Amino acid sequence: MPFNSIFAWMMKKRIHQIDLFRKYPGEVQEELFFDLIEHGRETEFGQHYGFNTIKDYASFASSVPLHHYEDLTEWIEKAIEGKQSVLWPGETKWFAKSSGTTGSRSKLIPVTKESLENCHYKGGKDLLALYYENHPNRKLYNGRHLIVGGSAQINQLSNDSYFGDLSAIIVKNLPWWAEIRRTPAKEIALLSEWEEKIERMAHSTINDDVYIIAGVPSWTMVLANKVLEITGKNNLKEVWPNLELFMHGGVSFDPYREQFSRLIPQEGMNYVETYNASEGFFGIQDQKDSNELLLMLDYGIFYEFIPMESFEGVTSKVVMPLDQVEPNVNYAVVITTNGGLWRYILGDTIRFTSVLPYRFVITGRTKSFINAFGEELIVENTEKALAQACSLTNAQVRDYTVAPCFMKDRESGAHEWLIEFIVEPEDKERFNLLLDEELRRLNSDYDAKRSNNFILKRPKIILAPRGLFDQWLRASGKLGGQNKIPRLSNNRELMEQLLLLMEELN
Repeated sequence: MPFNSIFAWMMKKRIHQIDLFRKYPGEVQEELFFDLIEHGRETEFGQHYGFNTIKDYASFASSVPLHHYEDLTEWIEKAIEGKQSVLWPGETKWFAKSSGTTGSRSKLIPVTKESLENCHYKGGKDLLALYYENHPNRKLYNGRHLIVGGSAQINQLSNDSYFGDLSAIIVKNLPWWAEIRRTPAKEIALLSEWEEKIERMAHSTINDDVYIIAGVPSWTMVLANKVLEITGKNNLKEVWPNLELFMHGGVSFDPYREQFSRLIPQEGMNYVETYNASEGFFGIQDQKDSNELLLMLDYGIFYEFIPMESFEGVTSKVVMPLDQVEPNVNYAVVITTNGGLWRYILGDTIRFTSVLPYRFVITGRTKSFINAFGEELIVENTEKALAQACSLTNAQVRDYTVAPCFMKDRESGAHEWLIEFIVEPEDKERFNLLLDEELRRLNSDYDAKRSNNFILKRPKIILAPRGLFDQWLRASGKLGGQNKIPRLSNNRELMEQLLLLMEELN
C-alpha cells in the first residue's frame, strides 16, 4: 500500500530530529525555553510576573514561583470564561478534565492549539516513528488502530470553550493521518457510560483487522475480555491475527504484563510504553529491550526537577534545570508548557537511568507514597513487589490500594493491602511472604522498619470482591477515562470507604 511507504518516509525524517535532541539536549531545551518566554510576554500572566525582564533561566526561576494546580486556578478560570492571552497567547478553547488521583474536585487543564499539535499529536506520531525505527518494514497502516480512550463526552464550558477527558479531546480533533485508520467510530469512542461503551466497542471492532491497540492496561484488559467473551475465542490473535502492537500508559504495566501474555500470544507481539497526561506528553519507550523512557525534549515543554529528598511543594528551595540532574535520584517533575502552565509541579516523580540521552523510569507521585513510619515506600516499589509475588504464585491482580494501619498501644504498625485478584494466588500465605520479602529487598527504609517487627509487621492482605474498585469509582463519579484507584495513601480515608463498601456489598 503506497500510504505505508509515504508514512515510513515521514517517520524516518522525524527520527533525524529525535536524534538531534538525543545528542544535543541542552541546546534544544535552551532554544525552547526562550521561545516559551517570548510567547509568555504576550500574556496577562507574563505581564504580572515581569517576563520582559527575564533574560535567562536564573531570572526566570527568581521571577516566577512554583505552582500547584490550585495556584493557577484563577488564571485558568479567566481563560475558561473566554478571556484571551491569559496564560498563552490567543484564545484557549479546550480544557482537559483531570481528577488527579485523590482530589474530589476535577482539574481543568488548558489545552492550546500548540499543545495539541506540537505535543500530544507529535507524541503519538513519534511513538510510531520510534516503533518503525526498531521494527523496520512494518505496514501498520494496512490495518485498524483501536483506541481505548476516555469515556467523557465533550462538554461546553462557555460560548466557545469545551472540556472533556484529554483522550476525548484528542479523538475529537485528530489529524487526518491518525483518523484515517482509527476505530471505533467517534459516536462510540466518545460515549460517557463506560460499561455501555465497552460493550459497543467490542461488538463494533471484532470484525476489524486491528494491528494496533492503544490504551490504559486495566481498561484495555476489560475490553479484551469482553471481546473474547463475545467471540468465544481463546486469545486476541484469534480475533485479530495481524495485531502486533499495544501502546500503553497511565499506570505501571508490570502487574499486567503476565495477563497480557495470556491474552495475546507473544510471537510477533510488541509493547511500547508512553508517559503522557493531560498536562503534556513526556516520554516514550525508544528501545526494544528496555522499559526505560526517552524524555521528549522538543514538544514545547521546558523541564525542571526537584530532588524528592528536599521536596517541599511550592516552597522547595532546590530546583534545577535538566542539565543539572543526576542518575539514580528521585525527582519531582516541574513543567513549563505551550499549554500555558508555568513552573507547574506535575505531581509525578521519575528517576533518570542515563543523561545522554535522558532516559528515565516513573517512580510514583509526590503525594502517592507511604511514609507513615519513615519507610518512604513509593509506587515503583509496590508495583515491582506485587509483580514478583504474582509471578511466583501464579496470581493475577486487577487492582489494589495500600494504606497504613497505625501503631496502637504496644502493637506495631503495618501496611494494609486491599487487592482485587483476577486469579487468586495458589498459596495466600506464601504470596504475603514473597510480597514482604521483595519490598524489603527493594526499599532499605522499609526493610529497616520491618526489622524484628519492631515498627512494622508483615503486610495485612484483604481480598477485595470482584468489582469493588469499579463500584467505588462509579459511586465517586470517576468510572472510566483517566481515573484510577490511588495506589498508596498516608491515611485511611480511602481504605475505610472501600471496607465500608465491602460490608454493604456483602
